[in-house]
Amino acid sequence: MKVLVVSGIWPPDVGGPASHAPEVARFLGDRGHEVEVVVTADAQPAPEPFPVHWVSRAHRPGSRHVLGVRLIRERALRADVVYTTGTFGRSAAGATLAGTPFVVKLTADPAYERARRRSITEVSIADFQQGGGGLQIALLRFARDQELRRAAHVICPSAYLRELAIGWGLRPENVSVLPNPTPAVPELPPTAELRARLGVGSGPLLAFAGRLTAQKALRVALEAVAGNPGVTLLIAGEGPERLQLEAAVAELGIGDRVRLLGPLPRLGVLELFRAADASILSSSWENFPHTVVEALAVGTPVLTTAAGGVAEVVTDGLNGLVVAVGDTDGLTAAVRRYFADADLRERLRAAAVASVVDYSRERVFGRLEELLVAAALGPAAGTGTGAPTP
Repeated sequence: MKVLVVSGIWPPDVGGPASHAPEVARFLGDRGHEVEVVVTADAQPAPEPFPVHWVSRAHRPGSRHVLGVRLIRERALRADVVYTTGTFGRSAAGATLAGTPFVVKLTADPAYERARRRSITEVSIADFQQGGGGLQIALLRFARDQELRRAAHVICPSAYLRELAIGWGLRPENVSVLPNPTPAVPELPPTAELRARLGVGSGPLLAFAGRLTAQKALRVALEAVAGNPGVTLLIAGEGPERLQLEAAVAELGIGDRVRLLGPLPRLGVLELFRAADASILSSSWENFPHTVVEALAVGTPVLTTAAGGVAEVVTDGLNGLVVAVGDTDGLTAAVRRYFADADLRERLRAAAVASVVDYSRERVFGRLEELLVAAALGPAAGTGTGAPTP
């Protein structure tokens, strides 16, 4: 099978798709499929075992989109199926022009994400699903629905997102749940050594990794740290909210306990989580973050808000602590409770790895391979029941 993988971000970019897309491409290549990739990037991507074609972000948005459609169409003409993890409009247009079926890996509501980026809505994702918002938002919803309805199949990492997608008019049998897989965890150095590398001592340590965006609501996490003297927070990642976060750290007077590390490679993120006592996630909306699975896979519990599909993998009192979205006092109390109760910490840590054992890379990517083969073969092949998990 010839597969074209399309992603809007690619290493060294930070974010789930930047980890997922290359892992999928390598997995499919190892399985004997012929793989090519199309990405947008700031510079020439590093060499891979497969061709990586790219469109420079230096182009103006309109030109970049046209060039993206053209490149996707050109490469899709050689492919049996297109697998897209982002840039859905360009992927749908390019694949349709080439007459090649495409499968979408959905990570959020694209219309909501675009509306937030353009600052034309401030409502919650739940309220956004109720309609309204004016002409611009109506057009974003229309574009989303047209892009996704043309897909041969849509994959959602959480049941939460699948229900949203069905609400947009997608056929249930064409939408599957396929969680983000656990990473391959190498043998990691002892915690004390990792902490020494990071320049932190043996005191209470929290970690966050991800894009620094409004979605992550990191002000909530910072206030939880401010309310727990002695707790240190290390933040790995980059994004448009960095300056606001730096200002919030200064305002809250916690500059001696919070450090922004910048972007880290996948191994660096795993080492950060292994070094920490817990991962913290204060998001106001989410789907199924890769970093939740990464933290649990190295044995680190997650202190989180119940955003989107997060509660499908983090169970309060089992492998983490869960509070309501936006509940700063609740997250502050959860951090205090976690570090005050050694038995709780040990119990949550002991359950962490086992809680994501069913999310193995082989099972998740094996199921993805089945869906791509079915899409390449056409409607007669079918793509399953519409809601399987590995």
